[in-house]
Amino acid sequence: MRWFETPNFDFLGKRKVAYTLSSVIFIASLAIIFTKGLQYGIDFRGGKEFVYVFDAPVNTQDVRSFLTEPLGSTPEVKLFGSDSEILIRTDNELSTDEVQNIIEDAISTNISGATFSMEKSDSIGPRFAEDLKGAAAQSVVYAIVIIFLYILIRFRKWTFSAGAVAALLHDVVITLGIFTLLSDVVSFNLLIDQNIIAAFLTIVGYSLNDTVVVFDRIRENKLVHKGMDTIAMFNKSLNDTLSRTVITSLTTFFVVTILFIFGGEVLKGLSFALIIGVILGTYSSLFVASPLVLELDTKKPLNKP
Repeated sequence: MRWFETPNFDFLGKRKVAYTLSSVIFIASLAIIFTKGLQYGIDFRGGKEFVYVFDAPVNTQDVRSFLTEPLGSTPEVKLFGSDSEILIRTDNELSTDEVQNIIEDAISTNISGATFSMEKSDSIGPRFAEDLKGAAAQSVVYAIVIIFLYILIRFRKWTFSAGAVAALLHDVVITLGIFTLLSDVVSFNLLIDQNIIAAFLTIVGYSLNDTVVVFDRIRENKLVHKGMDTIAMFNKSLNDTLSRTVITSLTTFFVVTILFIFGGEVLKGLSFALIIGVILGTYSSLFVASPLVLELDTKKPLNKP
């Protein structure tokens, strides 16, 4: 990491390029979300879930494929613990017994000689699902409001709060856009459920952590280098914390990537969200939060690149 021992990158000089890139991706993400709609899991739309144990490994893609027609919609099918145990979730409105019969008939027809048994079943009503959806949305909103107030109290300037919250919204909206875009493309589950909400809140915390470190250095350099040009001082602060930012991001990225590869089907959606969040959080702390604070904190227009 000798490359980062004495860095001198002109982050603020590239801020207009970063603004353009972030704006395009952010608007595209919003467009995808509003046109396609958020893809909710059973937790947030109601439905039924079943866990089946087989005597041999099962291909979840095959099970998902042959269950789609009899159930009337594509179910969530993923491994549950081992490669011979699967979780099936569906929003079919028939009774639990009727749905169970449809699933078991389809399995018997399409997997010849299969020996299986149902380990457990559960049902989530529409009203409870709506309550969960509302509580999840509130948790994200409350987290952002509390973060805004915390940054405001800590740094005593609303510009720091605005920059931090803008970076958080940037990360969450783009992650949601990627999930919505890829939900019907990838083989693993990217539907929005309680695990994914937990991942989003983790992304918020991770992004804020990097941003606060940079903000602290900006505040220190303002006191130490009072005569320094504002843009030069912001660049110095970003470069001073760059090594720490890169090392933290890389170690976290490696951990969540290992979780994605080896954590099993159940954790793929959560770990995928964290991978995106680490990348976006690092980017936004360098190219979104601090440049926005600079723009908002400067009383006269900036003519410098």
